[in-house]
Amino acid sequence: MATNAIASVNLLVVSREPAVLRPLWSIGESNCWHLETAASGWEALERLQNGAGPSLLLLELSGSDGDGLHMLRSLRRLRPHLPIILISPTDDFDRKQEAIRLGAQAILVRPFEEQQLEFIIRRNLDAVSSDVPSDIRSEDVESIGDGAFFIAASPIMRKLRVQAELLAQAQVPVLIVGESGSGKSTAAQLIHALSVRSGSKLLRVNCAALPGHLLEEELFGCEKDLEAGCARARVGKLELCDKGTLLLDEIVEMPPDAQHTLLQVLQNKRMVRLNGDQAIDVDVRVLATTSANIDHAVAGKKLREDLYYHLSAFTLQVPPLRQRKEAIPLFLHHFTQQLTKHYGLPARNFSPSVLEACQRYSWPGNLSELERFVKRYLVMPDYELSMVQEPVLGGVTEVGHSLPRLMAPAANGSETLDQSPESLKSLVQGVRIEAERTAIVAALQKTGWNRKAAARMIKVSYRTLLYKIDQYHLRPSTSPGFTDEHGSNGNGNGYKSGTLGRVD
Repeated sequence: MATNAIASVNLLVVSREPAVLRPLWSIGESNCWHLETAASGWEALERLQNGAGPSLLLLELSGSDGDGLHMLRSLRRLRPHLPIILISPTDDFDRKQEAIRLGAQAILVRPFEEQQLEFIIRRNLDAVSSDVPSDIRSEDVESIGDGAFFIAASPIMRKLRVQAELLAQAQVPVLIVGESGSGKSTAAQLIHALSVRSGSKLLRVNCAALPGHLLEEELFGCEKDLEAGCARARVGKLELCDKGTLLLDEIVEMPPDAQHTLLQVLQNKRMVRLNGDQAIDVDVRVLATTSANIDHAVAGKKLREDLYYHLSAFTLQVPPLRQRKEAIPLFLHHFTQQLTKHYGLPARNFSPSVLEACQRYSWPGNLSELERFVKRYLVMPDYELSMVQEPVLGGVTEVGHSLPRLMAPAANGSETLDQSPESLKSLVQGVRIEAERTAIVAALQKTGWNRKAAARMIKVSYRTLLYKIDQYHLRPSTSPGFTDEHGSNGNGNGYKSGTLGRVD
């Protein structure tokens, strides 16, 4: 998060220890944060009672935790929404559990790195700033940092929230299952945010995105060995998130050899880099997700049975969106806020008919599909929203599956309908689409993926070009060295979804 994203920050520090105050003064000065100190918890409590309004409070615990935890309880009762970070002299698991239960956002154990302290302060400041847009703030919306928030607007999600909080206290692997796009990654992020590891990193590896040898390098790292194909030494994610949490998306897609190595690491809490011979201690909690049928995956040998039993002692089931439709209006508002901010577009309101159709639709693609729908709705102002019944086998339409689609008005003002592949109109349209796509790709390549310049070149509106880029699944990675309309180099997709975190 950028420094200027957190304005007028006031930190209240309850400590007399120079080892605590020195790094805080350094961090505060570099970020232009205002620091105040209190010699005791009672002094801090008195300041709050007299109207002091810190953005965040850091409370150091003494060797005996009774008074400190009692003060934490009093502070939470007086200011229930004030983020409180505890600084503990010992790594006492029972004390950590009790502190989290009483409402501490995080616990740092001394000694700690200055970078780790700054990270956890920033994350908690971000959680109470602008992660949740003001028009969708609700007791059912819980910010979990990094632009993500968890919505528990239905009984089934409130139950999941309770389960996640219980699992957060147990330092064991968790298997998170659910349909694709349902929000499994954010359920994992919620567990991490509620756990005693929240002050350390949460790193993510998509097991389906990398071939076997690259996935093993990503996880376990490698020592330099040109003959083995490793041109330089590399630190793996298991080492990078020491004392933190590693999220393994789509664990079923991990090759069997990597599964075997991972199981050994989980059992022994030690690992060896590829091409190396030195054992490295690792303290990492593993959360794994899958959208596959677990029974079929184990029976088909895609997932090792021993690894499955190790991961599945605790399982969390994330329900599909169709089972929590009460939250759809909140999701629509969130995606609208995120996408309009990213693309620089004015917000558009959803009409009652659109909201009703969204509530009726079953959303087989879950949050991923809902996000794509909002994106098209925002960037296609010249198109009309039409609710089209989705045909199924036998010519029968399934009840509750009216699909919101953006359809261009026909020349006579009526809505165009899907044409059969055999129709002349469909063939002509196919030729037109290919020509259009070719022209867009050429303009984007010629302008170095400067989308505003490309829109001017082919004489279309900026919104229309954004829609076409999404429609044709164009990516700047196919054109190295591109520059976006803000003059920055990157992957052209600076938008980071934050509803249920990532929607996979």
